[in-house]
Amino acid sequence: MIKAKLKYGLVAAALMIGLTAIAPLTQAAGSTTAKDLFSGTPAGDTAYHFSDIQFLNGTTGRAAGNGFLIGTSDAGSTWQPIYKGTWQFTQLDFISNTTGWALAKSSASGTNALIHTKDGGKTFTKIVTSPLALERIHFVDASNGFGYTKAFAYKTSNGGKTWTKISTPPNNRYAEFTDAKHGWSLIVVPGFGYRLSKTTDGGTNWSTKLTVKSEESIGGKLYTKGNQIWAQFYGGVGMSQQSYSLYASADNGSSWRKVISQETAGGGPAPGGAAGLVKEGPAAPGGHPSNMELVDGAAILGGYSPAAGVIGVGRSVDSGKTWNNLTPIAGGESVISFTSKELGWMADTSLSNAAVYRTTDGGKTWSKKLSIPENNQ
Repeated sequence: MIKAKLKYGLVAAALMIGLTAIAPLTQAAGSTTAKDLFSGTPAGDTAYHFSDIQFLNGTTGRAAGNGFLIGTSDAGSTWQPIYKGTWQFTQLDFISNTTGWALAKSSASGTNALIHTKDGGKTFTKIVTSPLALERIHFVDASNGFGYTKAFAYKTSNGGKTWTKISTPPNNRYAEFTDAKHGWSLIVVPGFGYRLSKTTDGGTNWSTKLTVKSEESIGGKLYTKGNQIWAQFYGGVGMSQQSYSLYASADNGSSWRKVISQETAGGGPAPGGAAGLVKEGPAAPGGHPSNMELVDGAAILGGYSPAAGVIGVGRSVDSGKTWNNLTPIAGGESVISFTSKELGWMADTSLSNAAVYRTTDGGKTWSKKLSIPENNQ
């Protein structure tokens, strides 16, 4: 938490280091304390909380939540207000310090809107995507990107103004495309479990690369970078515990290794049957996986355990041959952003523990960089 008030000159100097273009018009001239960052009335909830965090490099990043977007140019030591209003952010996707997109809701019970900024987030323009209700986005440049709903995948070549549906297999529950031709689909197979399929022709043809038997099939997530493919398959959930399996491929899906096989009393057996390298994921016991980062050859998975009240990460630096769950810290829920295999940030997205942490040793230790004050209305 930033406790001391800073003189205007120090604020101006900090903003010049990469955030000059996004300095908000509403910024208080003489203060960047946490109390100032989170003053006013939160959007859509009783208190401010984080929903996403994204760092572009080792110094410049943003964190967003219900009615706010803040930024840092010194790795999280100080933060500046960028946006405050009614948008309730669910995902940030910036390709540069000025150009980015976000998914955000205008009401807590509403659907995501796609919004775009050219000034670093100070102002956003809504892009009409109706009837699409996008749940995820990923832009590769200022024009080309991909959007996903629960069951379908789409692509755009004009910055999100129009979208073209990509053919995916029936019962697709999570797709991930690296370019217009190459993509993956996680498929629910009723009565069996899951199938993971790959396309190299933009969705015209799909080939099965992995099948995973599961008593419960509620979905999963996919992460790709180069020849690395990582796939999460969810089992059941109950008693605040999540059963899941994590598989890794180092050769673009030709062969697979089961890395995590987490069986829980509340969620039942892990998908896939066979044992993994480890019996639990990060933030045990019964931890829920959050997002994964593939960077510098490392795979880093965030996690949180409601039962234990902790958050943390697990990682592999050898494509899943070995896996280490690192010591967690107290927290509620989490999302991570890493710019190298050692340097990363983790946001606690819960209402009661809202904070941003930084690691310089790959998640072995964490230092708190910012907390949302209690009773911040």
